[in-house]
Amino acid sequence: MAAATRKRPAETFSFCPAAAGKKKRARYEFGSIYNYQKLEVLGEGTYGVVVKARDQRTGETVAVKWIRTDDETGATDLRAVYREAGCLEACRGHPSIVQMKEVAADEVTGHVFIVMEFVGPSLHSRLTRPFSEGETRAFMRQLLRGAEKLHGAGTIHRDIKPDNVLVGPGGALKICDLGMAVPARPAGEPYPEETVAALWYRAPELLTRGSRTYYGPAVDMWALGCVMAELLIGEPLFKGAKTEDDMLHRARDLESVMESTDLAFEDLSDLSEAGREVLRGLLRFVPEKRLTAAEALSHRWFDEEDVPPLSPALCPQKNKRGFVSYL
Repeated sequence: MAAATRKRPAETFSFCPAAAGKKKRARYEFGSIYNYQKLEVLGEGTYGVVVKARDQRTGETVAVKWIRTDDETGATDLRAVYREAGCLEACRGHPSIVQMKEVAADEVTGHVFIVMEFVGPSLHSRLTRPFSEGETRAFMRQLLRGAEKLHGAGTIHRDIKPDNVLVGPGGALKICDLGMAVPARPAGEPYPEETVAALWYRAPELLTRGSRTYYGPAVDMWALGCVMAELLIGEPLFKGAKTEDDMLHRARDLESVMESTDLAFEDLSDLSEAGREVLRGLLRFVPEKRLTAAEALSHRWFDEEDVPPLSPALCPQKNKRGFVSYL
């Protein structure tokens, strides 16, 4: 990418409704992608590619996301770019959500990119062994605050998982990849997508045939419960599940065990009762019974002080397995 300073004509796109008003529109002047020098590919998925790049005007390291083009026309899916950029704009300034710097375009191809702050590796890359309760609480406090901001801005992430959480210096966590995020719809109004969220983090209401398009912010809370469990045990809670039916069966079993006994948590001998209450609240089968982000943050578990700042390496505690005796 050679340096360039030209700007594309200003384009218009809508922000998330709750953040900017349903009819309010904002004008954005696209920057030039030629201001950025590509360094390396950070990740590639179904919907796009993220690369590490250098802003040649300032020397700053950034992350640049390209939304995949339409296979038939070769055009960038501008609606997807605008939707993600709008949701990021709605959360601008929040320390637990990755920050957008600008929307840039390639004047030759017409492709559009989202330029964001460069944070660090994914939480998934650091989840090789369990973390202590204190560390887990410090992580969950950040993630729940991020979810509270998203939901308060009228946005549902729909794909929270360790891969979509970035780890910065000192253990600062930031929710990223809002490519699947959408403005929340009124209760009872379905969403067009039938499949959202990674299988192991997919809430029960997203697995139930006939009603999987009817859901709300609670799908993010279930995913955060799965992340909390993974932090404590060092591996995915529903690891090994291969189908939606398998996931639904395991989720129902977990609910049954939680309602009758504490066996689902018997292997977490070091976890306090307050911590178990939060975990149970996030992993309730019925979405209406699930904790909201605000309710979770107000729980007595978070009255405890966070552990000292974590090292960038996120050193975990000694290995321990267990947690779900129903599997």
